[in-house]
Amino acid sequence: MKNVQKGFTLIELMIVVAIIAILAAIAIPQYQNYIIRTQVSEAMNLADGAKTAVAEFYNNKGTYPSKNASAGLAAVGSINGKYVSGVSVETTPGKIVATMGKEANTKVSGKKLVLSASDQGGTISWNCKSAAGTDVPDAYLPTACRT
Repeated sequence: MKNVQKGFTLIELMIVVAIIAILAAIAIPQYQNYIIRTQVSEAMNLADGAKTAVAEFYNNKGTYPSKNASAGLAAVGSINGKYVSGVSVETTPGKIVATMGKEANTKVSGKKLVLSASDQGGTISWNCKSAAGTDVPDAYLPTACRT
């Protein structure tokens, strides 16, 4: 009577473990980048709310507001989220700054997403690229903000 092998050999198990390790080595960094981009998108969403107030102020007064109160927005610390410590209208004309908070990933914690307004013949155009003052690395910015 012949003995029939049942189950896996050690080499087969080692190959499976190696394949899983390779897949994990590829997937984990991609997932971490995805998480950071999601955190930065929170900053963009909060800053988008301020864009309307700044644009309305500009259309009514012909100049950009210099602080949150003049734009009709809440205080800087009041406009926040889980990963954003505050959104402010800066004294530099037409700039909205969303500052990433301590809860954000260390790669973006403390960094600023800056939206800079410019009048394009009666239409306000917004720029959030690094030239506007954004110091969040390009890899984590929304598509419209990448240089």
